[in-house]
Amino acid sequence: MPPATAFSPAADRNKAPILATLRAVLPTEGTALEVASGTGQHVAWFAAGLPGWTWQPTDARAEALQSIDAYAAQAACARIRPATLLDVMAPQWLPPDQQFDLIYCANMLHVAPWSACIALMAGSARHLTGTGWLITYGPYLEAGVPTSPGNLAFNASLQAENPDWGIRQREDVEAVARQSGLHLLHRHTMPANNLLLVWARR
Repeated sequence: MPPATAFSPAADRNKAPILATLRAVLPTEGTALEVASGTGQHVAWFAAGLPGWTWQPTDARAEALQSIDAYAAQAACARIRPATLLDVMAPQWLPPDQQFDLIYCANMLHVAPWSACIALMAGSARHLTGTGWLITYGPYLEAGVPTSPGNLAFNASLQAENPDWGIRQREDVEAVARQSGLHLLHRHTMPANNLLLVWARR
């Protein structure tokens, strides 16, 4: 791999099952905004597996952009736009006229303060087309659903590292989404005790 390319073992493990679910739920073409692209492994994999989609990767950390663009170069995919800075907490993410059919955000909510969840929902509502979807992926706690010992241990380690972090209660995320006009459309169980949630205006 080029020196500029970072690597996440978790992203490498989950990219295939996530892509399989995206293929099952998404239309054949559209434009997608990825929030918190991280290393760039997901966007490169998804662009190769969803040939009708154009992707705009972003991250809040300037140092991440080089890795994202390196993965895009490896994929040799013209449908991945150059990575750009995007902080979900910013009052304006992108020019208001930039609309997307999909906004995708994986593994961010549990390593960010709760205010980032509120901002993700509000920003997504601003930049989704009328029929667009927000898809979030990661671990969640759910009322009436037993939590795995692994998720409990992971949650404890997150909160020990930063008290503002932690696995979010799905019902709390739903309540915040509704405040921005987004509603839970589909819930998909994923490997390793994760969920893929699809949010829409209706």
